[in-house]
Amino acid sequence: MKSVWKAPLGVKVACLAVLAGLAAPIGPLSAQEVANGDRPTVFLDCAARNCNQTYFRTELPWINWARQPQDAHVHLIMTSQGTGAGGSEYQLDFIGAVDYEYENQLLYAAPPTNTQRETLDEITHTIGIGVLHFATIHGFMDDVDTFQNVAERIGGEVEEVDFTERMVTGEEVQDPWNFWVFRLGGNTEVNGEQTRQTTQIRGNASASRVTGTWKMNFRGDFNINRREIDLPGNGTFTDERTDWGVSELIAYSLADHWSIGVEGEVRKITRFNQNFRWEVTPALEYSVFSYEEATRRSFTFFYKIGPAYREYLEETVYGWLSETRWEEALEIEFSQRQPWGNASFRVNGSHFLSNTDLYAVSLRGDLSFRVFRGLNLNAEGGVGWVNDQIYLSAQGASDAEALLNLRQRAQDFNYEVQVGFSFQFGSVYNNVVNNRFGGGRPWWR
Repeated sequence: MKSVWKAPLGVKVACLAVLAGLAAPIGPLSAQEVANGDRPTVFLDCAARNCNQTYFRTELPWINWARQPQDAHVHLIMTSQGTGAGGSEYQLDFIGAVDYEYENQLLYAAPPTNTQRETLDEITHTIGIGVLHFATIHGFMDDVDTFQNVAERIGGEVEEVDFTERMVTGEEVQDPWNFWVFRLGGNTEVNGEQTRQTTQIRGNASASRVTGTWKMNFRGDFNINRREIDLPGNGTFTDERTDWGVSELIAYSLADHWSIGVEGEVRKITRFNQNFRWEVTPALEYSVFSYEEATRRSFTFFYKIGPAYREYLEETVYGWLSETRWEEALEIEFSQRQPWGNASFRVNGSHFLSNTDLYAVSLRGDLSFRVFRGLNLNAEGGVGWVNDQIYLSAQGASDAEALLNLRQRAQDFNYEVQVGFSFQFGSVYNNVVNNRFGGGRPWWR
């Protein structure tokens, strides 16, 4: 339920108290300043960046933080996705639990220039506003004397709280950059010991523009990697590789559930025996659900088709030094995050139009499910069938290249499976934060 809510005076004071805890130099309220029975209980289900639960507990001590969803009044699901400017949009879904009917959604967009502390403060403030809305509707914290005292200490007028969430369009702001964002980056890494040394130099540059209608991404990168390894009785193995690439994506919002676009790439990939590669692939995507629901549930079909040219470093197993082939690919992806857990499933398939026997298919999925109080089951895995490795060198990989995974080798399939569980019991509520002895072990241990 997305809504505009004008807070009554009592809640305005409470909302101001949350802001006071973030901005005033008086420090947050202690857990003892509010009776446990007056506090709403929240279970945080976070699948986003900056899920710093210790920070939230410290800054919002008037909330009871439940260890299990069955013990909470509110199930808070927090997710995030990237914004066009390079920041993050956080979506907070407040869902009433037990016998409390409630549903609300708040959005917070963190600009890319924020420090982590600024983002955490704003997320904390948003959580506080959402929980206070729930608490007011269901009669929690009737006594707001404590919040009133905090409000009097910082002074000022209390503004109305507006829960309107919407995207900012180009017509609403004066942007001298016209929504273009540019980034430059690079790093150098040297590590080793007496018998080996690795030197790596990386660099990248990108330009992007994202609006409600268009999405444009342009990116370039390079990677220089040098290894020297002393082999007992066999001298020194030395390997130096330089890879680079330029890619682009242009997508247009065709309709509520349809998007069209084109992907392109120019690249050198030493591991895949490709000295030069370019491709241009028009693409079409259909979303069963609205794109605005992507952080909570998504079901998409993505199709692309186009030519790809390859110039090889060494002659391939098919006897080619260069070739152009048309390819098509289909990807189906489903994911959702609900109070019972989360799940996702993806199917990829591709083949060459000139020879459909040259194909690749992969399946991948993961599941996290709450069986009952304290017991969670999780599983993830994938399997792929590979029959399109037209780039493989006829000379094959040397023993050193195989051991260091420097050159791709022939394979028919690949797989990965992981299954696990977690079980927690004991204290249901524990809002205490103790940061003593919080440091990790020295890096050399």
